Amino acid sequence: MKLALQRPFYKYQRGETIAVRRSPSNPLQGIVRIGPLVFRAALGRGGLTSRKREGDGATPTATMPILAGFRRSGMPDRDTAGLRLSRVGNRDGWCDAPGHACYNRPVRLPFRASHETLLRDDMLYDFGFVLDWNLTCRRRGLGSAIFLHVARPGYPPTEGCIALSRRDMRTAMPFLRRGTVVQVM
Repeated sequence: MKLALQRPFYKYQRGETIAVRRSPSNPLQGIVRIGPLVFRAALGRGGLTSRKREGDGATPTATMPILAGFRRSGMPDRDTAGLRLSRVGNRDGWCDAPGHACYNRPVRLPFRASHETLLRDDMLYDFGFVLDWNLTCRRRGLGSAIFLHVARPGYPPTEGCIALSRRDMRTAMPFLRRGTVVQVM
């Protein structure tokens, strides 16, 4: 007898919230819930905060819609995200200099002001989703580059982002769409 492949039992509903909570066993790790799916996550080295500041390493407790997604250029992996992922290469960066006009914006490298490089030697930015923290209503010094991205093995703390294992990120990607709300509590 041949088994028929069944569709996933869970269908994402438009406007559904992805909930992120602090782990009861480790304040620098979290639990991410997407419908019935539950994942372990790394959080910022500064824990969770409602008073996010540039460089504090904290993950903001906030409701942040997903604005965009990106992936490392040249990877053979197929896109499975619910939105089109931009390809990042060696000229892509993100400005984290509060005094610069491009603060908390993508930039082209080389770039003189302080910035983060989006093409990394590690796997962290193989897949990334830009969360609306201090982007649509930007204020200098309130934090930049808050992403949902791939975690390092063992889930060590991030610089303020939310990070899932590569396997869990691949599982979650079909549910990640522009406007999907990530709520950190």
